[in-house]
Amino acid sequence: MAMASIAASSLLSSTSSSSALSCKSLPKASLFPSPKPISQRLSLPKGFQSFGKSFKSRSRVYQNCSKRSLVVNAYEPPLVGNKAPDFEAEAVFDQEFIKVKLSEYIGKKYVILFFYPLDFTFVCPTEITAFSDRHSDFEKLNTEILGVSIDSVFSHLAWVQTDRKSGGLGDLKYPLISDVTKSISQSYGVLIPEQGIALRGLFIIDKEGVIQHSTINNLAIGRSVDETMRTLQALQYVQENPDEVCPAGWKPGEKSMKPDPKLSKEYFAAI
Repeated sequence: MAMASIAASSLLSSTSSSSALSCKSLPKASLFPSPKPISQRLSLPKGFQSFGKSFKSRSRVYQNCSKRSLVVNAYEPPLVGNKAPDFEAEAVFDQEFIKVKLSEYIGKKYVILFFYPLDFTFVCPTEITAFSDRHSDFEKLNTEILGVSIDSVFSHLAWVQTDRKSGGLGDLKYPLISDVTKSISQSYGVLIPEQGIALRGLFIIDKEGVIQHSTINNLAIGRSVDETMRTLQALQYVQENPDEVCPAGWKPGEKSMKPDPKLSKEYFAAI
């Protein structure tokens, strides 16, 4: 009996210790200090490739978290129609470290600001490369794309220097912003505090710096570049034609609607 009690106690202790481990504790996004601004083309620091295993480990933790539960506790996002929270942060673009300040786009361009959980993961590269492949289409609409995650600029650099067939990004046509302090993710209401990563939040910010559209997906669900483009086109149309509104699924060239009980009948009669 004594031996059985000891064995049972040992088993309970082991089980308790195992259950204490969870995906809530993620490794820090950066092992390096913030770099000084430089202008020359960058290469990864010597020996940086040795961190590949740790990135894979982070990916497994992220994967386990997303499978374990679809319930998260994120901050409240900024409301559509309000000014977008400004920020200034380091980013990687064209193999260089740069500074990005959101307010510098105000009065000049629309901005697609999208957050993703982690570098070197699974759904994330499909979204990031899809936006890059359509970058010229967004440029025609006077729109800049900005990607954000809690990873360091060193992690971003390693990822863009990895080819797509190996799960990397290759050369991107827009900046990837480093939010190592998590302040940007928190200000946009997409940070999951327990996991220290961001939900898949996407915000369309107009030239006045106002958030006109937002969508937030949970970790396992990728976003549609086509739908983002359609929403942007609808936004620009109603801003150029303030006496009209766009019905469900509206695309350029299709009939819009007058927001009036009598005038709207013309639209409904035609469908």
